Amino acid sequence: MTRFVIATRESRLALWQAEHVKALLAQQGHEASLLGMTTRGDQILDRSLSKVGGKGLFVKELEVALEQGQADLAVHSLKDVPMDLPDGFMLACVLEREDPRDAFVSPKYESLEALPAGAVVGTSSLRRVVLLRALRPDLRIEPLRGNLDTRLRKLDEGGYDAIVLAAAGLKRLGLAHRIRKVFEPAQMLPAAGQGALGIEARSGREDVLRALAPLAHQSTALAVAAERAVSRAMGGSCSMPLAAHATLAGEVLRIEAAWGDPERPGVLVRAQASGSVGSAEEAAALGTEVAGRLRAGGAH
Repeated sequence: MTRFVIATRESRLALWQAEHVKALLAQQGHEASLLGMTTRGDQILDRSLSKVGGKGLFVKELEVALEQGQADLAVHSLKDVPMDLPDGFMLACVLEREDPRDAFVSPKYESLEALPAGAVVGTSSLRRVVLLRALRPDLRIEPLRGNLDTRLRKLDEGGYDAIVLAAAGLKRLGLAHRIRKVFEPAQMLPAAGQGALGIEARSGREDVLRALAPLAHQSTALAVAAERAVSRAMGGSCSMPLAAHATLAGEVLRIEAAWGDPERPGVLVRAQASGSVGSAEEAAALGTEVAGRLRAGGAH
């Protein structure tokens, strides 16, 4: 039996995700324990991520634990993982994706369409802001930070008429009943990697790669390789209002991306491409092609 230490953030959702990986490893005959950690992204709650350093804020402390040998692997929501990892680290495994869509959550209204003009919708995601403004320019979009439980509490306390969250997190925590409606990708395109879990490890940890190999999900890995390639080619920052979502049918991968101009509400640039892919490199090439089409359409 091999023993591993899993580094994880300490939010309820992050701990669920780490426990999930621990259980999957146990099914393969490995023992694992959790090392809970608080990241800067968890501590800074009064500003949007785009203003304080972006996605890397949720992974840096976990990478230090890996580098110092305190942990063997780290479990992340893949959408929080920077497109390019620091030297010495690798994305060792991508698990099967949960629901990648966004969810409309409200105690009073059944859908975005049902909101009255001027209603307050909470989100701090620039992607969601530009997509919501394109759908309903008459709404007031207000910042909303904190972990999933904190966001739901702020909604229940009356600070917002509705909020938009990732459906995957709600489902993982048994909170699917809070979802009033899911947004189909054609209406609100998800973020790159949304709904997928990524496992990071130090480069060269062949023992970790061998243990994680049975957990890898090839279709998800190809889809997120294309999505993350779009983000990488566009700059890879959460300060960019960018969406990218890919699906695989047989060997044909279809990817769609959207970019919104924060200075021009309602203006969206969309691009898509499809093709046969058999490797992460081919999937990433398709994503890069879509990013080029976004730029040609005016995204920057």
